[in-house]
Amino acid sequence: MRRYGLYDATRGLTLAVAAGTAGLMLWLATQVGQQTTLRFWASMGIVAAAGLVVALAQAVGGWTSGLRFRLSPGTMLLGFLPTLVVTGWILMANQPGSGWHEGRIVSWSGSIGVLNVVHDLGLWHGVIAFGLGLVLGLSLDTVPAAVEVAADATPTTGRATDRWATDEPLTAERDAAHAAEPRTVVVGPRDET
Repeated sequence: MRRYGLYDATRGLTLAVAAGTAGLMLWLATQVGQQTTLRFWASMGIVAAAGLVVALAQAVGGWTSGLRFRLSPGTMLLGFLPTLVVTGWILMANQPGSGWHEGRIVSWSGSIGVLNVVHDLGLWHGVIAFGLGLVLGLSLDTVPAAVEVAADATPTTGRATDRWATDEPLTAERDAAHAAEPRTVVVGPRDET
């Protein structure tokens, strides 16, 4: 079995730092408070950033092993944007006072019959904001770094580079290896005559 000692240690340390940072950010959000609309949104932004930090720990663990970050458009469109809309809806309906579009969202929620659900989930507004940051972080992925060919690497003959022509020596070696007689090994009792 292959050992992943340094890789596991790096990921473990990254996760511990992320958890500590997220905890510090959650404490900071409590210091901001939620007495006004502005403070409510500031604290929810900090809580969402804490969720993002936890999710990025996984991606940073991959990044340290030679991978690069990639934003997945499909994940953003199908995963993050619906989460953003629902989370924004719930948070706007439950913000203190008469905040930005709060009355309109509450009215719409009542009209479509989801007001009780919106208010019940609003009791967990910090968890919902944390989840939004987590989903945003999970929309990022790490992939192997792409090998890019520089534009000045093209031949000076003026013709387009033929990818197959550059692979000809390697292809010739592979063809020769496949055409060669296979090596055989006789297994069994030795003839002692």
